[in-house]
Amino acid sequence: MESEGQVLLINKPLEWTSFDVVNKLRYKLKIKKIGHAGTLDPLATGLLIICTGKMTKRIDEYQAQEKEYTGKFVLGQSTPSHDLETAVSEPHDISNITEENIRAAIKKFVGPILQIPPQHSAIRINGKRAYELARKGKEAELKPREILIKEFEITSVNIPVVAFRVVCSKGTYIRSLARDFGQALGTVAYLAELCRTRIGAFKLEEAISVNEVPAVTLPIS
Repeated sequence: MESEGQVLLINKPLEWTSFDVVNKLRYKLKIKKIGHAGTLDPLATGLLIICTGKMTKRIDEYQAQEKEYTGKFVLGQSTPSHDLETAVSEPHDISNITEENIRAAIKKFVGPILQIPPQHSAIRINGKRAYELARKGKEAELKPREILIKEFEITSVNIPVVAFRVVCSKGTYIRSLARDFGQALGTVAYLAELCRTRIGAFKLEEAISVNEVPAVTLPIS
């Protein structure tokens, strides 16, 4: 019989995949029906919603809710994956970029915008993941998608590092935002840090670590 299930708010650690968290908890909770509501890249940290049992039926509902992130862009350098998963390029000259330029550029990204997903993404192209093609040196044809950036705030500037906070819709790639933000400033950029702080009404402050989830102990027969 399917269990009633529960919703767990987990603070995903750095370098863990979302599936690592699911697999760890599947073993720890001795449960088969378990999944997450919204993937976080291995180099991102923060809030991951885990659903078990009958609560897995609500995964799509949770995934559709708006997200909030904080993080850091680095201007004047790029990577193929737009984050630190791949090698960083040689620095570009960004001596002409000012804090005023940076704060003015965010206006171009607030509201409904079209965004092209990164080549290193899990989007399927003819049955293959885009990142699988990218790792083989092939470029997938990825079409722009409409997303909504509700809030985009620059929280600090220490050129070349720009700290930010973003509230956005499902389907937004913050790595693509880093790429496009760099282009808007006439240079390149990559995502150096990312933390998901909210999904709908669920907040990171309410989350626990994987180790804090109590294990299920089976009775001795």
